[in-house]
Amino acid sequence: MEHPNSDPPQDRLTRQMDFLLEIDKLKSVLRRNRLADNSRRENTAEHSWHLVMFIAVLAEYVPGIHDISKAILLGAIHDLVEIDAGDTFFWDAKGYEDKRDRESKAAQRIFGLLPADQAQTFRALWEEFEEAQTPEALLANAADRLAPVLLNTHSGGVSWKENGITPAMIRQKMTIIGKASPQLGHFLELLIHEAQQRGSLDYDRPGL
Repeated sequence: MEHPNSDPPQDRLTRQMDFLLEIDKLKSVLRRNRLADNSRRENTAEHSWHLVMFIAVLAEYVPGIHDISKAILLGAIHDLVEIDAGDTFFWDAKGYEDKRDRESKAAQRIFGLLPADQAQTFRALWEEFEEAQTPEALLANAADRLAPVLLNTHSGGVSWKENGITPAMIRQKMTIIGKASPQLGHFLELLIHEAQQRGSLDYDRPGL
């Protein structure tokens, strides 16, 4: 049976396969964060896998979640734009100046590879993640912030040290974690303390 509002079945399947082949490129996009064992940098596909597991495991801490599968999909697709736009390092203020524009253009091209109905659905999900207003999007965004903190805590904080990241900077840019869940916000504080104890994160210097 032909899918409603779609191309002929074979053309539809071809477009879907083209999209699935294209997103294989995400495996080649390197991030600044390192694996927990500090053996190498992670790629964005690995981050996306870890993120969806964070979402699945931590969903119980975010009130109002009605559709965990949707939250997982938000996490799975939101970084596909990095195929074109590259990974914008979380602490790169200059890179964030045109991040939205670069990623929006990438979303248009990459999701546009899909049949029109799926392209519209995926683009809407990507926008929902970016807007971070629904419980599912809050969960996905909180997980996206929390995952690198956990890895940096256990990898020696290499990317933090290379960029002079302080606990105050982390708290300032991680407020969405507490907004999504007070419990996860409290755990962020525990991670910061653990990172300091491990020597992965410096202490704030008074007056700075």
